[in-house]
Amino acid sequence: MSQHAPSGHSRSTLTKNQKFSIAGVATLGAAALAFSIVPGSSDDARTAQTEALGARSAAWAAPADAHASVSKQQANASKRAKDAAAKAAADKKAADEAAAKKKAEDERKVKQAASRSAARKPVYANNLDGWIRQSLDIMKSKGIPGSYEGLHRNIMRESTGNPNAKNGWDINAQNGTPSIGLLQVIQPTFNAYHVDGTSTNIYDPVANITAAANYAADRYGSIDNVNGAY
Repeated sequence: MSQHAPSGHSRSTLTKNQKFSIAGVATLGAAALAFSIVPGSSDDARTAQTEALGARSAAWAAPADAHASVSKQQANASKRAKDAAAKAAADKKAADEAAAKKKAEDERKVKQAASRSAARKPVYANNLDGWIRQSLDIMKSKGIPGSYEGLHRNIMRESTGNPNAKNGWDINAQNGTPSIGLLQVIQPTFNAYHVDGTSTNIYDPVANITAAANYAADRYGSIDNVNGAY
């Protein structure tokens, strides 16, 4: 004969899980009831919930904002560096162009000055008139006095205008130092009164005239003051 538990005991027995479920439902119900019977409690709850969600969103958003700020700063720094490099390159290019322009301008001025100098440089005829005029220009640059007339007059008396004239009979010739050239200068006198920029050849017409005029200026004040043998 089989035995069975009383049917009333079976209906009244609850599992542990069922008890927890019932307790939870009861708690939620009580909370809902409390919110429903307290004036304004529902709005306050919603406000609190909204604030909590906002705070949580802000907490999550903060790292993203900070990351964006750092990225922006890095981008700005990179842009400033690129701008500075570009400006430095532009400044260097401008300085190089200015230096090249100045160099070209200086070279142009030098060439222009040389061209003007060449244009102003007189061309002397290879004759007595040209030799006297060239000698006068040299004398003027060296501060040696004398005039065209004074030079020409003494030249014609001494050599009749022959640059190769040589006296072989006067006292100078007898002493071994003959008078030579347009103004019949002896070699020691020519050497002593030679003017820089002229030939060192005593027979050279311009060198001979200029040295003789330099000697006459030292001894007589000017070739213009010489009216006879000197």
